[in-house]
Amino acid sequence: MTEGFGIGWSRRRWLAGGGALAMAGALSACGRKAVAPAAQATATGAAPRVDPNHPDTLEAAVAGPWRTAADKRRDVWRHPAETLSFFDVKPGATVVELWPGSGWYTQILAPFLAATGGKLYAAQLQTPSADDPASAQVVDDFRARFTARPALYGKPEITRFGPTSGPLCPTGTADVVLFMRNFHNWMGAGLAEKVLKDAHAALKPGGVLGVEEHRAPDSGALDPLAATGYVQQRYLVQMAQEAGFKLQASSEINANPKDDHDHPFGVWTLPPTRRSSPRGQAPNPKFDQRPYDAIGESDRMTLRFRKPA
Repeated sequence: MTEGFGIGWSRRRWLAGGGALAMAGALSACGRKAVAPAAQATATGAAPRVDPNHPDTLEAAVAGPWRTAADKRRDVWRHPAETLSFFDVKPGATVVELWPGSGWYTQILAPFLAATGGKLYAAQLQTPSADDPASAQVVDDFRARFTARPALYGKPEITRFGPTSGPLCPTGTADVVLFMRNFHNWMGAGLAEKVLKDAHAALKPGGVLGVEEHRAPDSGALDPLAATGYVQQRYLVQMAQEAGFKLQASSEINANPKDDHDHPFGVWTLPPTRRSSPRGQAPNPKFDQRPYDAIGESDRMTLRFRKPA
């Protein structure tokens, strides 16, 4: 949920992390255990063992020992296995992850797809700004991390998305394209229409566009730049439909009724970012973070669209 880097585009709001760079240490650990794939029990009643480095279920990938404790603590808010299942991410799928940042979801997707014969395209930041070395470092670190262990992560292909980028993957080959809490950045940068067009081109007929996004109340005034990080669901659905998608289903798996969507520094006031001052200013040690920690992570829509066959 980090804010973007200073790319110099509209409102300069590029997203640094599909998984946020700052992790909230105050979140309680969820302690998930590995789940074996569905299979027939042996004659002794014991289920077959699962190789922890070759997870052939999403649950096994979520429980993977390669994931950090800090990332696993956020599972209670992000529900990764349930979310990816809702988005129809299946064994052997070809998946495009938009702006994966440091790779919070990539470290689940890449091992799962590698173990099941699938393919992952990671459409990273197109051209990190020369005056913002942190953005370039995120991309470099991502490449180093996910190419260093091919036995675990397979060979994710890093493509690009930005104002002048080309295809996200070979046209018409993706089973699933994922927008994980970054649509507000594209709205702020004037790239919302382009990203939907590019996703539509990437997908096979019948393919899925999965969108998770911070949800603003539909009753409020529309902010086409999503300055608070929250997006109205009806507006996002309308844009996706205008791009040729059909809304197939919505889920409340990532909803948070405690979130009133009204915070002094937008969605970034909440965990995991926990902003205490305006963007670009030093943290305010006198800011009382406790009410926002009590809310937890943001209220989010989870939407499954289809590209018509």
